[in-house]
Amino acid sequence: MTGKDRIRGVKFDAGGVLTRPIGGRWNPRFDFESIVVRHHPQVKPELFTEAIEIGQRFLDASAGTANRTDYHRTMLMVLGIDRPSEQLLHQMEAPAPGPVLEAYPDVRRVLDQLRRWHVRMCVVSDSWADLEATFASLGIGDYIAGFAISEVVGYRKPDPRMYAEGSRLLNLQPHECLFVDDDPQLVAAAKRLGHHGVTLDRGAPCGSATDVIQSLDELLPIVEARRPVGPASEPHQD
Repeated sequence: MTGKDRIRGVKFDAGGVLTRPIGGRWNPRFDFESIVVRHHPQVKPELFTEAIEIGQRFLDASAGTANRTDYHRTMLMVLGIDRPSEQLLHQMEAPAPGPVLEAYPDVRRVLDQLRRWHVRMCVVSDSWADLEATFASLGIGDYIAGFAISEVVGYRKPDPRMYAEGSRLLNLQPHECLFVDDDPQLVAAAKRLGHHGVTLDRGAPCGSATDVIQSLDELLPIVEARRPVGPASEPHQD
């Protein structure tokens, strides 16, 4: 195995890889309906499904990370709320009264093992800027050397600048990094840029492609087979 085959760092996507939404829905967050009804009790409940679908189209069509206020306004218009109050918009964007995300059960033990192996870790995610604070609240922020977040960086994957920001955070070259995402197209883009890559599909059937894993635990043998062993494996002192 040559030096270029060694894995010294892992770049993780966040949602679907390390975290999942409480309530099972990513966007809007779980309390969207209750906030709206509290301000506008006359809203027809059957309109929420259409509003959420149109909101998702708005997110998908955005070249960069969508403005959160514009996203909420888009859904509210479908609900017949053309001029939402500042108080309503503020409540939608303010921190939720309880947790919104949770870490998957396999996350902490895998991050623990990677840290014991001196494998550096960062997050490369199409998300809003509060992602770092969310990781801190979940107790897994200390594992992460840095966050390449689309709203902050100004680009979305598969823009090479997102992957490059992850390399900068780890102080590693792409060929020294393993990229993990739940979107195979984004993993393919990372491979074209010189990364090792694997797709994490938690719902994949047994016998899936060799570059698809079903749990984060399956990442460990991949890294172990390619990690440096000995003094060279120690993290750089930058």
